[in-house]
Amino acid sequence: MTILAIESSCDETSASVLQAGKILSNVIANQTIHELYGGVVPEVASREHQKNIVPVVSEALRQANIQPQDLTAIAFTQGPGLLGSLLVGVSFAKGMALGLGIPLVGVHHMKAHILAHFIDEPKPSFPFLCLTVSGGHTQIVRVESPTDMRVIGETQDDAVGEAFDKTAKLLDLPYPGGPLIDKYAQQGNPKAFEFPTVEMPALNYSFSGIKTSFLNFLKKQTHQNPNFVQENLHDICASVQYTLIDILFRKLKRASRETGIKEIAIAGGVSANSGLRTRLQEEGELLGWNTYIPAFQYCTDNAGMIAMAAYYEYEAGKLASQATQAQARWEIK
Repeated sequence: MTILAIESSCDETSASVLQAGKILSNVIANQTIHELYGGVVPEVASREHQKNIVPVVSEALRQANIQPQDLTAIAFTQGPGLLGSLLVGVSFAKGMALGLGIPLVGVHHMKAHILAHFIDEPKPSFPFLCLTVSGGHTQIVRVESPTDMRVIGETQDDAVGEAFDKTAKLLDLPYPGGPLIDKYAQQGNPKAFEFPTVEMPALNYSFSGIKTSFLNFLKKQTHQNPNFVQENLHDICASVQYTLIDILFRKLKRASRETGIKEIAIAGGVSANSGLRTRLQEEGELLGWNTYIPAFQYCTDNAGMIAMAAYYEYEAGKLASQATQAQARWEIK
């Protein structure tokens, strides 16, 4: 089985080749143009995908030493994501599959983040809990098998990745600000400042409240001292990061207690955060968890994870058709 996978859900154009369950190539083209606007502009993103997709796919095939006629199937991110961006990848995959006369595999983006854990060793045992954290999603997912997953807790408003980026914007940090908060936090005191948080029922999250409390905090402090941010940047970033990660782990620990599951994984773009990765290892040692973190290249959006998910979908006989449509919103079921 040789699969070409395409990822275009947001602002990374990526292509990967998987053969016999192993990733042979994983090529990613980033769209730095969005730094000019302080965030991803959907229309600009779709245009950049159109420019990038042919060279990215060609490079993925070249690195894997695979010819188009060697492919068994073509996989693509069907959703969720930005509709214009998704359409570029879906349309390209359909056209190429039609020309080669091979089947299509539509992949759920968030399921793919979870299945990135099966690209390399060590791999979690079933069932396991996966905290999926990104700019658009924050979920606790119970994973019974590669094709059987259920969301048992999720954010009721903003995603944690959005909270990182928006607090960074309030600090006048350039986009994307989340990685910069992580960088500066490593030199700060995580207990320097406290921010009120909202406790949601069951295993759900809320991150809109902390953004409001952080904004009010900055207004008060800068009114008293206009140089407050510059003088306390490291401590502010460390405190914000500590608070956001603590919110995540309060519910993750509760989910482990309630389900009895101690196989615990994290996935998604925010799983590249050093504070989150360190906290998972620390909690794992304290609570007797077996913990799993993907390699950095498989944390952010990439086609390698799409290829891995497609591998299991293909094995299960779950194929897409030429009538398959991109889905900007798509729940895990």
